[in-house]
Amino acid sequence: MAFFRGLTAVSRLRSRMGHDATTLGGVRWLQMQSASDLDLKSQLQEMIPEQQDRLKKLKSEHGKVQLGNITVDMVLGGMRGMTGMLWETSLLDAEEGIRFRGLSIPECQKVLPTAVKDGEPLPEGLLWLLLTGKVPTKEQVAALSKDLASRSTVPGHVYKAIDALPVTAHPMTQFTTGVMALQVESEFAKAYEKGIHKSKFWEPTYEDSLNLIARLPQVASYVYRRIFKDGKTIAADNTLDYAANFSHMLGFDDPKMLELMRLYITIHTDHEGGNVSAHAGHLVGSALSDPYLSFAAALNGLAGPLHGLANQEVLLWIKSVMEETGSNITTDQLKEYVWKTLKSGKVVPGYGHGVLRNTDPRYSCQREFALKYLPEDPLFQLVSKLYEVVPPILTELGKVKNPWPNVDAHSGVLLNHFGLVEARYYTVLFGVSRSMGIGSQLIWDRALGLPLERPKSVTMEWLENHCKKAAA
Repeated sequence: MAFFRGLTAVSRLRSRMGHDATTLGGVRWLQMQSASDLDLKSQLQEMIPEQQDRLKKLKSEHGKVQLGNITVDMVLGGMRGMTGMLWETSLLDAEEGIRFRGLSIPECQKVLPTAVKDGEPLPEGLLWLLLTGKVPTKEQVAALSKDLASRSTVPGHVYKAIDALPVTAHPMTQFTTGVMALQVESEFAKAYEKGIHKSKFWEPTYEDSLNLIARLPQVASYVYRRIFKDGKTIAADNTLDYAANFSHMLGFDDPKMLELMRLYITIHTDHEGGNVSAHAGHLVGSALSDPYLSFAAALNGLAGPLHGLANQEVLLWIKSVMEETGSNITTDQLKEYVWKTLKSGKVVPGYGHGVLRNTDPRYSCQREFALKYLPEDPLFQLVSKLYEVVPPILTELGKVKNPWPNVDAHSGVLLNHFGLVEARYYTVLFGVSRSMGIGSQLIWDRALGLPLERPKSVTMEWLENHCKKAAA
């Protein structure tokens, strides 16, 4: 990927906005900062009163403004297209894809600090961006990385809880069990029991969220080594950044794999609030359940085949194509295989999206990574052929609103290339990444005092009667 990253790129991007510009799509640019600005929590403390006033003004001045009409199709179709929740950390556009606090993925790759020159963004930088809406300096990212490392020790009872499960249990079952075992450490639960004032709810939520984010790589790598490496764990190396240390604990130290893990975690962190895992975390959190309970709910949603488990299914399907047709499959043979899959009542995994109507930019940046580091990989070459073959077939089928590949269509091939071949584990990686987005929004949920989520449900009889009255 030929993005020039660093100070020059930042200067170019700023100059596009004008010399005096202070925002880019809602992101506040930081100037040179003092050492006191390295503390993330202090940054939030300064921001929260302003954002609370902003919310109050929005409610008082525009509370009755309509955002659209609700149709029967929306009620019966999983609430698709229904605007119904506040999610500050990211926004998904059907045509251009995700923006993290106003920044697209290519823009994040240009301006967020990296571990190596012209490398992929450090996830800690995106976490800072999600929480503050500000592009962090390299020093701020280093301080946050150090803070997360200091929080990363996992209590022994967590491993015992995981060990109580059969080693054959799905990795997501073991991972979620570990998260639930961490819950006994919840600062929010302790503070709430003691009677903390609601204006302070965000503070223990912050502590819980950062502790959870910090400890997940330890828990996730333990699950991986327990299932696939005879339980032989690898100690953390806290001199490494968040993603590199996670990769190291899994057993992968190739510098290219470290870069892949940085990219993977960064692009999977958040995808606005309507997807199953994000919505589940927000919904459970709205009951003032602590971040551990909320995130465990999110993980259970992520484990579903229609959500995070899809990245597992994609690689297995691609490998089945290779096994059945060979590595030198022609375009015509591939078309036949895709049609056979569709006519058997199955879907082509990794294609289509509930919101997107173009190629997922998370797919695109992974493709650029593959072109840079593994252009000759047979599975990548098959993925490239699928990119040419599948969209026209799905378009011809006429039943698919989005025939283009999503993030899951590519990630498994990259991981497989560098030796992480166990597809059943891939959703755990997704879960570690998603903690940053869900955790960030939970902190803002508490800071803004967002209420208990309680939408209205109706019966089919109610809908029938309502439609009869509307037609009369």
